[in-house]
Amino acid sequence: MKYTSILAMAQHHHGEAADQNLPQASSLEELSALGEDRHLSRMAQCVFQAGFSWKVVAQKWPAFEKAFAGFDPDEIAAWSPERLEALASEPSIIRNFTKIKSVAENARMICMAGQAHGGYARFIAEWPAQDPVGLWRWLQDHGSRLGGNSGPMYLRSIGKDTFVLSSDVLAALTREGVFEGNPRTRANLARIQAAFIELQAQSGRPLCELSRILSRSVG
Repeated sequence: MKYTSILAMAQHHHGEAADQNLPQASSLEELSALGEDRHLSRMAQCVFQAGFSWKVVAQKWPAFEKAFAGFDPDEIAAWSPERLEALASEPSIIRNFTKIKSVAENARMICMAGQAHGGYARFIAEWPAQDPVGLWRWLQDHGSRLGGNSGPMYLRSIGKDTFVLSSDVLAALTREGVFEGNPRTRANLARIQAAFIELQAQSGRPLCELSRILSRSVG
């Protein structure tokens, strides 16, 4: 792929706005300083948004913050099954018990990773910048309901640089001949990641910006 060609296609569709109002990547210091409660909150929000109205989830999120005690991982990791079941009857939040359970499961993941790596936020911040797919896989394997785009969207929401495989991004990658067939196979994910790293080398832009520009090149 050539960055200049992709940018030109995005500009054809969106004019000067093609590379404006893009997602932002946080610095290593900013990521390391982010509280674990904010990690769990953003993670949970992406899980609840999957297959549901993002607008409704956003409107209800203050109630989620209250119901989940500010998303303190240490506290939630110790909650009993009965307390989680009670949340499934709480009218102020979305009463999906499978997703409610995932919050406790991800709280335990954060606690365990934090103990093993000298802090969960530090672990995420220091994950190699050129291997976002590896971090997606780690989240999927160790967390709950973080497969598909939920893990990448969580990472983007906290400022960890990553691309996201939206339908438009996949359409652009297909157009450019980056992969064929299922984009989620290990081999195709490796091809897609390599293509993004090459675009980054050409442009000097973060992966999150390139992802959005690539999506805008479709229309």
